Amino acid sequence: MCPRLTPIVLSLVLLAACAPRPLPVARFAEPALDAVGQDIPEGADPAACYGRDETPAVIETTLRDVQVAPATTAADGTRQPAVLRREAQPRIVQERRAIWFETPCPSQMTPDFVASLQRALKVRGLFSGATTGVADAQTRRAVREFQRAQGLNSSVLSIAAAKRLGLVVYDRDEAIAQTRVSAGEGG
Repeated sequence: MCPRLTPIVLSLVLLAACAPRPLPVARFAEPALDAVGQDIPEGADPAACYGRDETPAVIETTLRDVQVAPATTAADGTRQPAVLRREAQPRIVQERRAIWFETPCPSQMTPDFVASLQRALKVRGLFSGATTGVADAQTRRAVREFQRAQGLNSSVLSIAAAKRLGLVVYDRDEAIAQTRVSAGEGG
């Protein structure tokens, strides 16, 4: 490296290291719950709380060669191949969709409730952090992992997942129906 460039490069590296890092932004930070009937699915109970998860579109990109110029034969008989250009063609395989689900309301998400959630996830091998009663990033990752296996890819705890974890009580009829479905009897 050139001796005159070394101080410049070193200065740039130091400046980059001192630059403020952007805060992690995720869809978890977006307001997902509302117990006053705002931003809830159509026809839903306005006294309940809901989570909303946006499932992104699935896009498949294929490459294909497009002929720009045809193959030619020169006067001396030499053959020039066709000129091709590689072109990407995106195609939406699955449209983006919003998934609504019932969640425990903020008043239910007490430190004791969150600590119970962390213990329930820890017993299942999904959470390895300390039981703090704080719904931190590690807790949300474990919730997402648990719910993904149930068909919901969200870090916002659903009522269905809370019931499966033993944190929310089933009503009698719902519990009987769930037992029949689990036993393969149908609903």
